[in-house]
Amino acid sequence: MPLLKLVPDNTNIDFMRVRNVALILSILLTVAALALVAVRGLNLGIDFVGGQVVRTEFQQPVDIEDLRGKVAALEQGDASIQEFGDSRTYQIRLPRPEGPDTAAAAAVTELRTMLQREYPGARVDAGESVSGKVSEELAWDGALAIGLSMLGIAIYIWIRFEWQFGVGALVTLFHDVSMVLGFFALTQLQVDLNIVAAFLAIVGYSLNDTVVIYDRIRENLRKFRKMAMIPLLNVSLNETLSRTVVTSLSIMIALAVLLFFGPEVIFGLTLAVLLGTFIGTYSSIYISAPVLVWLGVTPDSFVRGDDHDTASKPVEAA
Repeated sequence: MPLLKLVPDNTNIDFMRVRNVALILSILLTVAALALVAVRGLNLGIDFVGGQVVRTEFQQPVDIEDLRGKVAALEQGDASIQEFGDSRTYQIRLPRPEGPDTAAAAAVTELRTMLQREYPGARVDAGESVSGKVSEELAWDGALAIGLSMLGIAIYIWIRFEWQFGVGALVTLFHDVSMVLGFFALTQLQVDLNIVAAFLAIVGYSLNDTVVIYDRIRENLRKFRKMAMIPLLNVSLNETLSRTVVTSLSIMIALAVLLFFGPEVIFGLTLAVLLGTFIGTYSSIYISAPVLVWLGVTPDSFVRGDDHDTASKPVEAA
């Protein structure tokens, strides 16, 4: 039985024909995404804005969705509920209410009353406050982790390839992160530490795809020294297209199943990684490769001087 091939061996798509259109579209969408973040802001979760943390131990296993529905009925904002060890122990985080400190204590009291009424025998620990200062530190650490990972990736690619490739990777990663941030600003889905983990996963996936394409471009720069840059990029992209399509589709199918059938607590993380995978696949083709042209890379840009002289020197007759 022949192997299934999603991309035929003789595929020859002219990706670079629409590179300028893709550039304009990407710039407009990135600016719009950043404008949304600046104007609407992000719906930051308790991890970043502070709140009250309550740990509850029940007498019998409790369905988390049932518990989440009862906590939501209190109308105290978007609560974060996590299983703590087993299905009888949960950690509930409530957002910090507006007003004096007594408002936070009243919210915890209302939650404790509801839990003990709906689940007889439940033991509710005293509420612990997550201060705004701690939350600001978490937000700063999360942003710093994403920024340093992008910078480290750019430096790594600069060392392994050339500086133009490092700049191309950094521009690609900035595009991907900006687009996903804009999506969360538009939809106002909650941003918590899970979403920070999703951004790091997006950076890792986008880098992986970009490095594969850059490695093939570097090979072809050495192999086809007389080929023009645009056709060379098209050849490289078509040669890696099968790997790109198979990898991206495999990841997106798994994420789509998890998105529709997985637990609600990881809905935001799953959606962020799914969207980031799609955007990362697009940017690996239409951002990372064309950037090399805009930075002036040519087939002989990285040819050593002695190689250049050898290639241009006529062969003497024996």
